[in-house]
Amino acid sequence: MKRTIILLVLCFSFLGAKAQAPPANMDVFDGCGMDGSAKTATLKKLNQLKNRYAAPQPNEVDQSITLSAILAPGNDKARWSSTSAAEVTGYVLAVKPGGGETCNCGKTDPAHIDTHIELVLKSTDTAGTQSVVVEVTPRMRAIMASNGTDWSTNSLRKQILGKSVKVRGWMTFDAQHANAAENTNPGGTNNWRATAWEVHPVTDIHVVPAP
Repeated sequence: MKRTIILLVLCFSFLGAKAQAPPANMDVFDGCGMDGSAKTATLKKLNQLKNRYAAPQPNEVDQSITLSAILAPGNDKARWSSTSAAEVTGYVLAVKPGGGETCNCGKTDPAHIDTHIELVLKSTDTAGTQSVVVEVTPRMRAIMASNGTDWSTNSLRKQILGKSVKVRGWMTFDAQHANAAENTNPGGTNNWRATAWEVHPVTDIHVVPAP
């Protein structure tokens, strides 16, 4: 990936060690390439999207993508494009560690798994099927750490859980979860999210005043 990495900071501060610049090229991160450990072409392509680490430029942000628009009902597989970035605002319902995923080569230690953040429109929306998942990835966590900002799951949970935030990042349709999303599997008994569309990876997070 040849684009210049733009380091972004949270509007709240974390204590951290002296900042050190990340590698200019993070296509291979701690031994894990952009394909992760995927075996099929389809999953390799999805992992490449999830593992992007260049922050979007302002002209790449689709201003029509809001949390309400992402949550709108109906089959949304083709609603957005993975070449678009988004900036959405919502209430943080949950902050959770991800598991061992092929995008991260199956690693399960805290530094090498995603952080799953569930955003809803308002604090009274407590069902998972009312939420949009946005994800902090190991590469973005390392970039932020090099700038002295702690994006570990534990720190993010302490800082943003139960607050309103604005997040920016790339749109990704996680087809692996389409059968667990209300928009693509209406009424499914095991649905735990509104949509398989995610902001993934997240490249910027700001706490904002509650609406």
